[in-house]
Amino acid sequence: MQYWLVKSEPFKYSWDQFVKDKKTFWDGVRNYAARNNLKAMKKGDQVLWYHSNEGLEIVGIAKVVKEHYQDPTTPDPNWVAVDLAPVKKLKKPVTLAQIKTEKSLATMDLIRLGRLSVGAVKPEEFEKIMEMAGM
Repeated sequence: MQYWLVKSEPFKYSWDQFVKDKKTFWDGVRNYAARNNLKAMKKGDQVLWYHSNEGLEIVGIAKVVKEHYQDPTTPDPNWVAVDLAPVKKLKKPVTLAQIKTEKSLATMDLIRLGRLSVGAVKPEEFEKIMEMAGM
């Protein structure tokens, strides 16, 4: 199993709306590195849900329920989407400020590649986030 992080602006699509919908497709990615991460996702992989722009915190865990396929928002075959389903809300959100002060997370994609909308998460980073979230 691999771990990932996706960023969503809560005013556009929040964790609460995701839970209400029970499933969503992750589309509209137009960055090659983020696209490559979508292509690498496998069914069952766990995904940290990060509220960007407002909140600036990881709020939940999702899972990949359908591997990459043609992004329905464009006819360009270079772009893909995946389907995600919510798993659980974190007991305590983990803020970007907390992540930045944790030395063991200094090389996390969220920190190193701040503008990347879909990033890889190492297993030890995922475990540290879970610990910080009280999980």
